[in-house]
Amino acid sequence: MKSTRPAPRTIPLALAALLVGTSACSPSDTAPADAAMSVDVPPTFRVDPTWPQELPNDWIIGAVTAVFVDAQDHVWVTHLPETLTPEETSAVQDPPIGLCCAPAPVVLELDADGELVNAWGDPSTQDVSQFPRNAHGLFVDHNDFVWVGTYRHHRVMKFTRAGDLVMTLGEYDVNGGSNDPDLLGGPAGIWVDPTSNEVFIADGYRNRRVIVYDAETGEYRRHWGAYGEVPDDEYDYGDRSPDGPPPRQFSTVHGLIGSHDGLIYVADRRGNRIQVFTQAGDFVAEKIVAPRTLASGSAFVIAFSPDPEQRWIYLADGTNHKVWILRRADLEIVGEFGRGGRQLGQFLRPHGMSVDSRGNIYVGEASTGRRVQRFRVQ
Repeated sequence: MKSTRPAPRTIPLALAALLVGTSACSPSDTAPADAAMSVDVPPTFRVDPTWPQELPNDWIIGAVTAVFVDAQDHVWVTHLPETLTPEETSAVQDPPIGLCCAPAPVVLELDADGELVNAWGDPSTQDVSQFPRNAHGLFVDHNDFVWVGTYRHHRVMKFTRAGDLVMTLGEYDVNGGSNDPDLLGGPAGIWVDPTSNEVFIADGYRNRRVIVYDAETGEYRRHWGAYGEVPDDEYDYGDRSPDGPPPRQFSTVHGLIGSHDGLIYVADRRGNRIQVFTQAGDFVAEKIVAPRTLASGSAFVIAFSPDPEQRWIYLADGTNHKVWILRRADLEIVGEFGRGGRQLGQFLRPHGMSVDSRGNIYVGEASTGRRVQRFRVQ
């Protein structure tokens, strides 16, 4: 089910070449040898032990659900205070059971040095109509509006930088399935196109689609499922063997991002893959990543390198606890960093990720990781 399709944009030659003489759903096919590909060496990264700075007011963060770097190189973070234990928040228990700590507001804004400059959102005190529960996904658009999703309660909410509510997409705790134009179903990732002012939403914890709205009016524009087809909530996933064909429907549409050349890259988390589309929803290419990954899957969140060509794709993998590096021209994996663990530079469920203007990567950890680390490009 699609409508109001934008005019197609030019697809990069090497990426388009992936489709020449190949099956759209075959993960093992490779680009032709004469495709125009970059031979540059992929970047490497080193963790920065000085970032971020300590939060004020004895604040502590829970599971991190989103990280986004805005045009000022400020780093925005959402987290889940409900994941903190009484021992971790002993100062606010009734009666207090210790001296530290208190849950931080849900939305945090840090400057490039890692110092807090703004914070808002307390779901324990704010009315549910004014602030999301279980925040998941954050994007600061070209007009300085802050978009926050809520994966359990089916809404995306648009705020000012100060946290004043501007607009709500979807309804609290109401879901109409993957072909409903007005209701959402577990939105997880958000991207706003600065040219068309359309908001693209990875609507995928319950629904199985990408859906697009007008970012000013909230008017529905179009939606699509895996391979650009109509999503089917009754789809039988059958045998999820890693040696079998990839599913014809999305598993968990968890993250998405738009490129400078008009493509939409979608992270299908439990599908262990990235799918690429035009902004109209036409399927372009697919890359399977770590296909033997079970549990939550390998494809969580996508980010690009900041060069004009956006040469490199970074994919946060919350099950294998690493970041994959792919060459955008042909979607080939060319590097990785990180491993599971609690030490500096290691990960426990990397779940939010973004890149600043210098190419440094910021990774937020969910589950019991509960931190954001900066990795400087070398």
